[in-house]
Amino acid sequence: MNQLAQQQRDFFFLINYEMDKCLVCRPEEAADLDIFYRFPCGDNCSSFNGKSLAMQPGLQESNLEAVPPAYSVYKAAFHQVQREIKMGNTYLINLCFESKILNSISLPQLFKRVKSPYCLLFKDDFLVFSPESFVKIKNNRIYTYPMKGTINADLKNAEETLLSDEKELAEHYTIVDLLRNDLSIFASNVRVNKFRYLQKIKSGKKSLYQTSSEIEGTLPENFEDQIGEILFSMLPAGSITGAPKKKTVEILSKVENFSRGFYTGITGVYSKGTLDSAVLIRFIEKRNAAYYYKSGGGITFNSTAENEYRELIDKIYVPIY
Repeated sequence: MNQLAQQQRDFFFLINYEMDKCLVCRPEEAADLDIFYRFPCGDNCSSFNGKSLAMQPGLQESNLEAVPPAYSVYKAAFHQVQREIKMGNTYLINLCFESKILNSISLPQLFKRVKSPYCLLFKDDFLVFSPESFVKIKNNRIYTYPMKGTINADLKNAEETLLSDEKELAEHYTIVDLLRNDLSIFASNVRVNKFRYLQKIKSGKKSLYQTSSEIEGTLPENFEDQIGEILFSMLPAGSITGAPKKKTVEILSKVENFSRGFYTGITGVYSKGTLDSAVLIRFIEKRNAAYYYKSGGGITFNSTAENEYRELIDKIYVPIY
């Protein structure tokens, strides 16, 4: 990544949550590897769009039928996490599970129809339609956009309820502080430009409100020489781990009952001195001919198992059109 950026050569990258798998290639090579993406900064879908998918089964509606973990299983993990919080080992932790999908689906067909800021199809292995930007770099400025706080937009007074929720506010403060510290490793003059603004996200037949913030810092003039170090220093992403990050990641490895793999990793593109990247959430994985949706949410001292379990389920959707 450093070498390509120094040479001002464009590249695509994909890094898993554990940071032990990293794919870097020229954008024009990604399609040859059966990797297709649509990002705000561009896409590589011309060859994919020419494929005939008519004979493949696919999801006809935007709602998924999925089997989430049993509430008793989730509640047991939730209480393990709460014990760690009460012992002072973590004060924000993003607990995730996978849910088996019952619909007949086709990842290539879904990719063709899904609508989201960041869409990625990796072979026939997984599909991502992420609403969450990770890091953007432009004109020696680095930006990150932590997304924390979710509510069903169809609920009465949903906006006011989310913005006034003390648990959600505390969670957002924590993640903004963590991301400010992450940016400060390489950037100077780190500041919060916008704090806790609302975004409405279509989620099938219903919608979600989520809150995000924009944080900015100034990179050194030779940031291209270190672009790989800059990204890896911020991984895994704070919004999908928690704080303090190192200890929280250790707790997650013991509590979660599945391997995250590329789920909650990052992907992005570097082009002409500009970098755009996303967190790999809203994630469907194909494994042994079965499909699994991975989702979760942040837990603090004030969280309740019932509310967090509902949020995990609310995030199981496909925004197709």
